[in-house]
Order: sequence, then structure tokens, then C-alpha cells
Amino acid sequence: MTVLLPVLGLLVGIALGFVFPFTFPVAYARYIAVAIMASMDSVFGGLRAIMENNFNSAIFISGFFCNALLAAALTNLGDRLGIEIYYAAIFAFGVRIFQNLAIMRRLLFKNWISQKQKEKT
Repeated sequence: MTVLLPVLGLLVGIALGFVFPFTFPVAYARYIAVAIMASMDSVFGGLRAIMENNFNSAIFISGFFCNALLAAALTNLGDRLGIEIYYAAIFAFGVRIFQNLAIMRRLLFKNWISQKQKEKT
């Protein structure tokens, strides 16, 4: 059941986004992109921790805000210097998201295979 709560929260957030559309100024597009990647990284990391029975809400919340603040700071620094530093944050978050998805997929298959073997015996 605890695995379904983050997914339910994500679906509710997406539905609210469609019901109450909100637009951001173009100047903030980079900041929004980095914030979305930081939040997705935290959510997938949390889901992975739940699947590994290793979830800690304090680590999840602190990681969420630390990722967001660091990514925003990098984006702001890059804007001031005229360098696209936010690409580093997007790349790092993207790599971590795909790593977490790969690990979750492996855990799901491992659990599914062990369940099938238990059914045979």
C-alpha cells in the first residue's frame, strides 16, 4: 500500500495541473525544468527506497529540498555568468532517474520470479 501513495500523489498532482492550468514566464523556464527534474529524482529515489524497505521520510524530504536548492543555485549562477550550467543538474538528475528505474525494474522482476518459484513448490 505504501508504494501506491507516491504514485497516487503524482496522479493527483498531474490531474490538478490539467484542471488548474498555470503558465510561467519564459524567463523561468530553466528553473522550472530543473525543479521538475529534481522532484522526479526525489520521487523515484523514494519509490526505490520503499521497494528496498529502506525508506526514511527525513532523508526523502531533505534530499528533495537540497536537490532543488542546489539545482536552482546552479541555474542562477549560470544565468549570471552566461553559461548553461543547469545542463549539469539536468544530466545528473536524468542519470539518477534512469538508474533508479533500472534498479526498481530489477527488484520487480526478482520479486516476481521468486514468487513464481514459490508457487511451483
